[in-house]
Parts: sequence; structure tokens; C-alpha cells
Amino acid sequence: MARSTDIYVGQRIRQRRWMVGMTQTQLGDLVNIKFQQIQKYETGANRVGASRMWDIANALTVPVAFFFEGLDGHAADPGASKGDILTDKEAGELVRAYYAIPENQRRRLFDLARVLSVAA
Repeated sequence: MARSTDIYVGQRIRQRRWMVGMTQTQLGDLVNIKFQQIQKYETGANRVGASRMWDIANALTVPVAFFFEGLDGHAADPGASKGDILTDKEAGELVRAYYAIPENQRRRLFDLARVLSVAA
């Protein structure tokens, strides 16, 4: 049975992998494992060891601490991330599209969004 912390870490791996537009196969190739193992990590079925987590963090260009952000030091409730905006598919697609925009245009878009959110 998967522990809630393992599920949370797996969700963070999947979230980051998806945000950078990487498939499970591509991530597996970067860390020298099969995509099936990535699937097991992402579902929490298998616990990610320290050295493998280091490899995954490097492949996804985030610090290892990224996978634990939002985890308050206690076993997380697997349903707790439901309120996390990045678990929403539309929000995730929006963030990915946003980072695909060139930086100078992205800054202007961000400023526009900020103004519109205050006006609402």
C-alpha cells in the first residue's frame, strides 16, 4: 500500500514532468530506468530512493526540495493537493503556454493579467 508521502512526491514528479513537456519515457531515459518505473513513482506505488530522486530532480531541473514543497512534515493527505491549482489541467496548460512565450512578451502579459485581476 502506498504511503501518502510517496503519493505526494509522485504527484510532484508528474506535475513537474508535465510542466516541462516531458514524457515518462523521456524522463526514464534521462535517469536510466524504464518508463514503467516512472509510472510507479508517480502513482506512489514505489518509493523513490535518494539517489534516484537526485537524478530525477536534475533531469527536471529542480532542487530535490521541490518534491516536498507543500508537505508540512507530516504524512500528507493524498486528497490534499486537490486544492493545488497546478493539479487543474487547464491551469497546467496555461502555465506551460505562458512559459513558451518569449520573456519580454511574457512580462507584458503578466503585467496585463495583474491589472485585469485587480479590476475584476
